[in-house]
Amino acid sequence: MTGQQEKAERFLAMHTGSTPLLLPNPWDAGSAKLLASLGFEALATTSSGFAATLGRLDGGVSREEAIEHARTIVEATEVPVSADLENGYADAPAGVAETIGMAVGAGLAGCSVEDYSGRRDDPIYDLGFAVERVAAAVEVAHAGPVHLVITARAENHLRGRNDLDDTIRRLQAFQGVGADVLYAPGVATMDEIRRLVEAVDRPVNVLALPGGPTVSELGELGVGRISVGGAFAYAALGAVVEAARELQEQGTYGFWDRAGVGSAAARAAFALKPSM
Repeated sequence: MTGQQEKAERFLAMHTGSTPLLLPNPWDAGSAKLLASLGFEALATTSSGFAATLGRLDGGVSREEAIEHARTIVEATEVPVSADLENGYADAPAGVAETIGMAVGAGLAGCSVEDYSGRRDDPIYDLGFAVERVAAAVEVAHAGPVHLVITARAENHLRGRNDLDDTIRRLQAFQGVGADVLYAPGVATMDEIRRLVEAVDRPVNVLALPGGPTVSELGELGVGRISVGGAFAYAALGAVVEAARELQEQGTYGFWDRAGVGSAAARAAFALKPSM
């Protein structure tokens, strides 16, 4: 527990550095080891990336599977790990609290809880109910010796509700019940991110998106953390698709150039001697 407590404290402190914390999202133990070997100070799971390893789409993983996956990532490295726990795998605050208890037991340093219900007809929880859910998560996360870092997510901009004012109200309310980090994935422009950062008093996570502000630009805006979601996992799958198509359509082996980079990085990360 002491090691987990120290990791959680260190993870929270990383959000207030002079530059944003770069938080990549591994999808299995190997990618976690690889990213840690490249010098990243903390890691976070990706619900979509993990689902893809099981041949499923995002949202197709059970709570038990997500917790065990998080435990696997935690055990793969010595760096703090935060978990994407979607909506806490429950509607009711009591269910969310139970999930957070399981997250503590998995050795995590942090986790996220979002206000996306998973229902097409009513995708975003009412604000009052969403706040109750975050409050329940915080109560469990901060009750024991481990101060599990709770990231509260407002999902409006990923679900077709581009209402920045409502998103800000939600993040402010989540802050009010003790969330440690605030996150509105899909908020992408400099002006929107500036408004969001200035409206709250907690570190803000930004999802790196194509054409979005650079790391240095986000740092100038006061962003505390930058994550990539499932992008690295899908980049890896994209490399497989490109290699497979080259083999099928051209009959050539140029993919070995990229494979060589990956092989060398894996040997270094996994501390294996080159095969003979």
